[in-house]
Amino acid sequence: MPVTVKRAIELLGVFILGAILYVGAGIITPLLLAFFIAIMLLPIYRWLRAHKIPEVIAIVLSLLLLIILVAAIGWFFSAQVTMLIDDFSRIKQNASTHLNNISAWINKKMHFSTERQVALINDQSNKLLNLAGNILGGAAGSVTSVFIFIGLLPIYIFLILYYKNLLMRFVFLWFAETHHEKLKEVIFETESMIKSYLVGLLIQISYITVLLGGILLLFGIEHALLIGIIFAILNLIPYVGALIGNIIGVLLTLATSTAIAPVFIVLGCIAFVQFLDNNILMPRIVGSQVRINALATIVGVIVAGALAGISGMFLSLPVIAVLKIIFDRTQQFRQWGLLLGDERPRNSPLKFSSFYKKNKAAEKPSAGKNDG
Repeated sequence: MPVTVKRAIELLGVFILGAILYVGAGIITPLLLAFFIAIMLLPIYRWLRAHKIPEVIAIVLSLLLLIILVAAIGWFFSAQVTMLIDDFSRIKQNASTHLNNISAWINKKMHFSTERQVALINDQSNKLLNLAGNILGGAAGSVTSVFIFIGLLPIYIFLILYYKNLLMRFVFLWFAETHHEKLKEVIFETESMIKSYLVGLLIQISYITVLLGGILLLFGIEHALLIGIIFAILNLIPYVGALIGNIIGVLLTLATSTAIAPVFIVLGCIAFVQFLDNNILMPRIVGSQVRINALATIVGVIVAGALAGISGMFLSLPVIAVLKIIFDRTQQFRQWGLLLGDERPRNSPLKFSSFYKKNKAAEKPSAGKNDG
């Protein structure tokens, strides 16, 4: 089969896969999340089984531990939000002060009168309210979907753990016996990567919340722990989440203070914690299990968000990492694994002599000056 036909089939497969994910996101996303969580619970399940605990009870106990952990995080977050709501009257006053200062600055610098600013804000507010009304019209369906998602997740996790041997047998029967050894390598490496990555994320949420919240508390920033946990959770979305976390941190600080200095303190503390997280802490926790380049990560997050929403953005990095493991072990798709990885060639492929043999025009001196 010609190379052009092979590449065309690969691109067509990518398009069809994207269409399937877009149409079936409501079904595929909880299944993927349940699959990843089930793999993370495997060590607990195996430990319980090693101590002669019956299989069903071992699965239930593993799930119960997960539910307690999620409930604890939810309780802590809700407690911080409750404190913020209790402070709403002062937040409203501070917000009004900041808006008046901004209005005065705009009037001074751009000669845009306060009356025209108010008219513009009222006009945009009406449009925003109309948009909010349209969104709230489908809110009931969204809430129902969330409850269905939350309700199905533990069921999926239980069934995946209960039927894991059946699912594994299906996977092995899917491939020829000559590929079974390579398939074992993929399965073991995927399991190791997912466990290391997801457990690392739980540790990351914990230490970012404590570290960032603790430093902000030392500087006297109000709602420091809330800023810490919001940033820690959003930081799970590569690159994009950190940016949103910075914006929310600034908005919360502005809402609780009339001064500008706390904003720079919050931004500085977030930058410091991010530096520690990216260069010291997270690499030591996760190691080299997930080696995806920044371009593939950002594109993957955006595409996953467009296909499956926020849950897709959270799942994008482990899915890309699993795909890279599979691609690296197949001759046919090895170039895709190279595209996703972070190993940069030291020299440009344009310098290879084989390239010049195929293209005589490239032998001109001017063509060799560019390293690419």
